[in-house]
Amino acid sequence: MATFTSDTCDALAARFPAMTVDLYAMDDGSGIAYPEHIATIDQNDPAAYRAAARKIAESGARAIWLQHEYGIFGGTAGELILNLLDRVNLPVLVTLHTVLEKPGPDERRVLEALARRASKLIVMAEKAREILRRVYGVADAQIAVIPHGVPDRPLVAPDSVKPRFGFEGRRVILTFGLIAPGKGIEVMIDAMPRIVAAHPETLYVVLGATHPNLVRREGEAYREKLHALAETLGVSDHVRFIDAFVDPDELLDYLQAADVYVTPYLNRDQITSGTLSYAVSVGKPVVATPYIHATEILDENHGVLVNFGDSAQMAAAIVRLLEDDAGRDALAERAYARGRTMLWSRLAERAAMILGEMEQRAPMRLGKAMTARASLLAPDLTAVLRMSDSTGMYQHGVFSVPDRHHGYCVDDNARALMLLGRIEDIDESQRDQWMTVYASFVQHSWNPDHGRFRNFMRFDRSWCEDFGSEDSHGRALWSLGVTARHAPIQKHADWAANLFDRTAHHALSLGAPRAQAFAMLGAAAMFDARRGHGASRAILETFGDQLLALLAESRRPDWPWFEAVLAYDNARLPEALLRAGIALGREDYRECGLQTLDWIAGQQIAPEGHFRAVGTDSFGRAFEPPMPFDQQPLEAQATIDACEAAFEASGDRRWVDEARRAYRWFLGENDLDMPLATRNDGGCFDGLMPTGINRNQGAESILALQLASCAISRLSKAATAVAEPVGAVA
Repeated sequence: MATFTSDTCDALAARFPAMTVDLYAMDDGSGIAYPEHIATIDQNDPAAYRAAARKIAESGARAIWLQHEYGIFGGTAGELILNLLDRVNLPVLVTLHTVLEKPGPDERRVLEALARRASKLIVMAEKAREILRRVYGVADAQIAVIPHGVPDRPLVAPDSVKPRFGFEGRRVILTFGLIAPGKGIEVMIDAMPRIVAAHPETLYVVLGATHPNLVRREGEAYREKLHALAETLGVSDHVRFIDAFVDPDELLDYLQAADVYVTPYLNRDQITSGTLSYAVSVGKPVVATPYIHATEILDENHGVLVNFGDSAQMAAAIVRLLEDDAGRDALAERAYARGRTMLWSRLAERAAMILGEMEQRAPMRLGKAMTARASLLAPDLTAVLRMSDSTGMYQHGVFSVPDRHHGYCVDDNARALMLLGRIEDIDESQRDQWMTVYASFVQHSWNPDHGRFRNFMRFDRSWCEDFGSEDSHGRALWSLGVTARHAPIQKHADWAANLFDRTAHHALSLGAPRAQAFAMLGAAAMFDARRGHGASRAILETFGDQLLALLAESRRPDWPWFEAVLAYDNARLPEALLRAGIALGREDYRECGLQTLDWIAGQQIAPEGHFRAVGTDSFGRAFEPPMPFDQQPLEAQATIDACEAAFEASGDRRWVDEARRAYRWFLGENDLDMPLATRNDGGCFDGLMPTGINRNQGAESILALQLASCAISRLSKAATAVAEPVGAVA
């Protein structure tokens, strides 16, 4: 694989000198020292693959060309390479060096994932194309067949090269490659007594070091077994082991010195053999077993095929070649002619053509100019109601279709309840109907025996748990406070205030900062609805003071934040303090909320100036700047809500601009210039991945867009009212 990659790069450089190629190699811990210009990836470290993805993304690369073989990459069936590919928004070309006709479940899963990610798959044999179509369902248009590249060497007589290696007067049979079981070398040694009986001058040369993985497992036991076999058969003087790595030029010299090249492999599924390709390229008569690559490259009388493991048949084929000088020379000429069609320069040209086509077919994006002009979206319930039934709102969607398998959760129904209470310009009977549905779900989720709200419900309306997470409890309480304060229909406000009063004191046991923040947001709304509300004041003061203490504990000069790490819904923490400061008149809360929101907002601005949501890759990385992917709609919505609170607390129009920056993320002003909002139905895709949009539309994402649209509408009206005060009339 390393030789193939190196030769490919050399061919690209020779044919396209203006092209820059960055090389990445796997570090398997064996201590191989790569040249300085080759970057390495720790084979078994998932974080190393993600780090490589970041480096590639920042390098200005325009495409990735992956050489794939099982056993090279870490994880089950080499799945860790997907960590890299799924985090780079570039066209991907994959050369498959092995295509299994009977893959195991994990091997199939990984190859199918590669096929989904790749713009094009290169294989080196027509049989591999057929297997990809039949076994893996890959479309023919996605597959290209490009033979293994070979160097350009003249056709020479073996006797002219033999003196270099001390092979004078010998008939030389050569096998080359890393020594390991499966190469069939013992079959060829078993054939040697018959060959030597017919041609006593024959020498079988086994060139190559033992495979390093085999050495790590069992040392040189396999090589010693081969030596012992030659000794037992009485052919030790006719078998020479050369235990060495040789560079490509020296290998070609060995090949040119051989009379016959043998690949006695035992695995029929071998799609590619670089050594076979090299042997053909220099015009070697080849005897091989019928593995896939050999059946194609040696067809039409370009070589000789013998049955797997049949040493007698192999001996007979080699003896016939050694006895027929004219026939052997004719076969060498036919092989050499075929090799001219496989030169590295031709591979480079075809690959460069594919890479160019891939780049041209890369997804079209909106562009910053278009998204800057995109208008704000009016709130739209179409997608929300599409995801709802008489029980409540479904959690997940497969594309835009509700996924009943995952049922419902109180998190989403609490959000939906808040949306129905705040959305404007809808039919009041529709508002009444759906507020009642979502309120009923929240009410039913309350479990007084545990003093907590349940979260997950199956499609058959059975609960998955006695109580949910702290976050879901905080969100349920939040929805009650907002409904008590903002519900346009009084009966809903009264219901929410009643359930808030029955459940609020249980929230004081919450320990997770975000759960506390959600509860504070509900308490702030409830305090606004019922001035002097005791339970709300207790929640605001208890958790507000705890957030101040968290900040004091975690703060660093360059890290003025509540925790050592960034996670989800980050802006809710400063928003909660801002709402508490406004409700209670606490200047310390207000100032802390503004300062921390200022910092987290700065972390969410890309160098190009657009909003960049804190990606899920960031979670758990102590005192590290945020990672760009995967970006979730919830982060943009939380930032908009926090900016609305900051504008109310300060009157600073900067927060209006920050909110609009975050809102335009939905419209396409983001790292991929791709809109997540679907304008025709109020839908929203589930996230921004390095490879594009996650095209599923779940409740959380749809509600994030709709709640954000409501908030940005309120904020725009508030900013206009401040900018254009109505004059007094005498």
